[in-house]
Parts: sequence; C-alpha cells; structure tokens
Amino acid sequence: MDFYEKIKHARELLGIPERASIEFVKKKYQEALLKWHPDRCKDEEKTLYEEKTKEIIKAGKLLLDYCNKYEIDFSEIEVNKHIPAEEFWTKKFGDDHLWGR
Repeated sequence: MDFYEKIKHARELLGIPERASIEFVKKKYQEALLKWHPDRCKDEEKTLYEEKTKEIIKAGKLLLDYCNKYEIDFSEIEVNKHIPAEEFWTKKFGDDHLWGR
C-alpha cells in the first residue's frame, strides 16, 4: 500500500473527509478512541475492541504526523481564499451605493 492509500485508509477509518482541519482530525480521532476503547465493551468483545483501538491509534498517528509536517501556504492568494464573507464583499464592491455597505 503506497503512502496515499495509507492516508486514505486512515482517513476513512476515522470518518474524515478529504479536506479537514487539524482540529477536526483530532476530534474524530478522540471520538473513535472513545467509541472503541476496550474498557467500554463486554468481555467477549475485548479482543475486537483492542485490535480496533490499535488500528485507530496507528491511523491517528499517521494523519497527525502528516498534518504536523504539512507546509501551510501563507501567500496572499491562499490566505484570501479563507477571508470572512463580509471582507470578501467589501473588497469586491467597496463602498458602491448599490452593492457596498
């Protein structure tokens, strides 16, 4: 399995879409750990829960390592893709009497 396939598998295991913030990745990782923690199961399911927890930890580590090593683009073009809507419209239309404020 190549690196992309590992990332894709980890993402799907944790229920993470193709685009997500680090905060969202951490949230989904914690939710999965809580759901599959071995202390939350019946004795006969303990092995299944332990294996699933190991798989979740491996997936979470892979995704968080990837996120922490990812270089964030602070260029003007990239930053402007994420400006608040009000600022976007002000930049686009300024003080136009019909379209502006």
